[in-house]
Amino acid sequence: MHKKAGVATLLIRYNIFLMLGLLVIASAMLSDVFLTPQNLWNLMRQLVPLALVSIGMVLVILTGGIDLSVGAVAAIGAMVIAMLLPYLPDQAAVGLLIGMAAAVAAGSLLGAVTGALVALFRMAPFIASLAMMTVARGIAFMMSNGQPVRFPRDTGVADLMRAFGSGTVPVLGMPWPVLMAVLLIILFVTVMAQTKFGRLVIAAGSNEVAVRLAGIPVARYKFLVYAIAGGLSAFAGVVATSRTAVGTANTGFGLELDAIAACVIGGALLSGGKGTVLNTMIGVLILGLIGNIMNLLSVPAYPQQIIKGVIIVFAVLLQNVSGEAKRT
Repeated sequence: MHKKAGVATLLIRYNIFLMLGLLVIASAMLSDVFLTPQNLWNLMRQLVPLALVSIGMVLVILTGGIDLSVGAVAAIGAMVIAMLLPYLPDQAAVGLLIGMAAAVAAGSLLGAVTGALVALFRMAPFIASLAMMTVARGIAFMMSNGQPVRFPRDTGVADLMRAFGSGTVPVLGMPWPVLMAVLLIILFVTVMAQTKFGRLVIAAGSNEVAVRLAGIPVARYKFLVYAIAGGLSAFAGVVATSRTAVGTANTGFGLELDAIAACVIGGALLSGGKGTVLNTMIGVLILGLIGNIMNLLSVPAYPQQIIKGVIIVFAVLLQNVSGEAKRT
C-alpha cells in the first residue's frame, strides 16, 4: 500500500517530466525523422529565443506580475543589432560583442521602464507591459521604416553574426545559440535556487505584505526582474535575427503568449510565488515538441494552433490536479 502511495506521489510530483517523456516516445513512434541529430539540433536551435524569453517571464510571474512586452522587446534587440552591424568595429569578435551588448542594454532599458511603472508607480503589470508592448513595437517599426534590415556583406562582424546563428561549437557539435542558452539556464537555475535574490523574488510573490513588513525592498526586486526580462528578450531577438541574417520589426510576434504558456505548463502560478526556471524549460521543450512533430507529420498550420491549445489546457488541468493532490 505504501509502495503504491509512493509511486503515486512521484508521478504527481514529476508529472511534467512524465509528460515530456511520453511526448518524446510518441514523437519517435510517429516519425522516423524525429530522433535524427539534424532534427533534434534544429529543434533546439529554434527553441532558443523562446527559452530566453521564458526565463525572464518566469521571474516576472514569480513576483505576481506579467510581461506582455517581451516579444516586442525582442524585435528591438533584432533591430538594434541589424542596424549597428555596418558601423561596428570589424575586429569580428569585439564588434559582435559590442553589438550584442548594445541590444541587451536597449532591452534592459525598456524592461526597466516597465519595472519602474509596476514597482514605483504601482501600475498594474498587465497595463504597464501592454503599453510597453505597443511602444516597443512602434519603435521597432520606426527604426526600420517598416522594411527588413539585411546584414551587410563582406564584413567580418556580419559574417561572425551569421556563423553564430547557423554554426556549431567546435568539438561539441552544438549550435552556438544552444550553448549560450544552456549556460544562461544553468546560471538562472543556480541564482534562483542558491541566492538571496532568488529566495526574495519567490517570497515577494508568495506574500508581498509580509516581505515588505520584514523590511525587504520589494519594489527593487520587482524592478530588477522586469529589467532582466527585457535584456533576455532583446538577446532572444539577436539570436532570432542571427539565423535569418535579416532584422525585422515583426521579430518575436506572439512570443509573449508562448512564454506564458511555457511557464504555466511548467507549473508556475500566475498569482506568483510558485515556479522554477528548470520546469519552465521543460514547458518550452513540450511546446517545441508539439510543434516539431506536427510539422514532421505535415499537419496544416491552423489545426496545429487548435491542437496546441488543447494540449496547453490539458497540461494546466494536470498541474491543477497535481496541486490539489499535493495539498491533500
